[in-house]
Amino acid sequence: MTLLASVVSCSRVRLFACFLRLGSQQASTLQLHTGASLAAKSYYEVLVLGGGSGGISMAARMKRKVGAENVAIVEPSETHFYQPIWTLVGAGAKPLSSSGRPTANVIPSGVEWIKARVVDLNPDKNCIHTDDDKKISYKYLIIALGIQLDYEKIKGLPEGFAHPKIGSNYSVRTVEKTWKALQDFKEGNAIFTFPNTPVKCAGAPQKIMYLSEAYFRKTGKRPKANIIFNTSLGAIFGVKKYADALQKIIQERALTVNYKQNLIEVRADKQEAVFENLDKPGETQVISYEMLHVTPPMSPPDVLKTSPVADAAGWVDVDKDTLQHKRYPNVFGIGDCTNLPTSKTAAAVAAQSGILDRTISLIMKNQIPVKKYDGYTSCPLVTGYNRVILAEFNYNAEPLETFPFDQSKERLSMYLMKADMMPFLYWNLMLRGYWGGPAFLRKLFHLGKS
Repeated sequence: MTLLASVVSCSRVRLFACFLRLGSQQASTLQLHTGASLAAKSYYEVLVLGGGSGGISMAARMKRKVGAENVAIVEPSETHFYQPIWTLVGAGAKPLSSSGRPTANVIPSGVEWIKARVVDLNPDKNCIHTDDDKKISYKYLIIALGIQLDYEKIKGLPEGFAHPKIGSNYSVRTVEKTWKALQDFKEGNAIFTFPNTPVKCAGAPQKIMYLSEAYFRKTGKRPKANIIFNTSLGAIFGVKKYADALQKIIQERALTVNYKQNLIEVRADKQEAVFENLDKPGETQVISYEMLHVTPPMSPPDVLKTSPVADAAGWVDVDKDTLQHKRYPNVFGIGDCTNLPTSKTAAAVAAQSGILDRTISLIMKNQIPVKKYDGYTSCPLVTGYNRVILAEFNYNAEPLETFPFDQSKERLSMYLMKADMMPFLYWNLMLRGYWGGPAFLRKLFHLGKS
């Protein structure tokens, strides 16, 4: 914190640092769920599906509303990961061990952990079924099931990850392979991909490209590296202010960006990647690689795709202002599994958790929700080992910046925030239900500005 404050040299940031210390002290008094739970009940006032960032955050908030004994989380995983840090893990800047903690240690004390997988949702009867043949009923349901990685939709994957020279920062099983491929690079094409589906953290596929370029420069390999970003999209970023800044970096660092190119096959034994031209369906191109970073296609979890709570595309169908389900008033959604028209990021989940907290509070009192989610999301665009462009924006792809300076510029202070402050906020405040995004900081930092 002291380092960040000294770099930014701003009295408001020092005030923010003081807030964080106070928040940490408050959060540290909480006792987390660490012991074995009692036998799960068959009914809970609030049932949370998913033990990721949205699920844990909302369980902590609901515990304070209805009591821990009336809240349960359904989650099969033994380990909870802070996935945004995997960009830095894949570039060798952080150890993988720093990203995970036992799920038991992040579930709020007293909240029931149902260690099972959801296999069926029946909102008409206010119940769900799990893979161990249990039926669990609820009064209120919060769906926070995240997004599904579909590596198998690319021919040759995931089995291709058994070969060298290929990695992916999107999976705990493959993120360290990215770093290995980076270290083993000698000369040739370094290819980075973006799929033809919605993804979580849409900036991550290009962040690892910038970090790889910086690593090649640092190790003297840059002259022998042809760096290619093949994206299925038609633009480098969805917000013009930040896209312009990124285009300048791309030009300065001689990076090749090919638009409307979708990875459809990996021939890992031959070190070849096959791309389809989305503007000319059926037209393909085979490119050899010395390093390949794959961003997988993604989709709603299978359990949601055919569920009554899903829209036509399989996402949880919620009101974009309140996060309340459009057809089932006692059902709510948060995070990557929803059809909210904003980027799927941890920062978005933080902002959504504060809004959803207020929405549910009013619903419980038979009142109409009034607080509206503006689509706030954030993407710390890592452009090197000590630089970040902090993109923040809303539903309308308009910048919604927190700090009183131009965030489209690369800054060391924003890198330190990404690498050190944000993980602190996540583990100590967000997962404990005390961080609902930087809206109040935005008001604080811009106080007096007109």
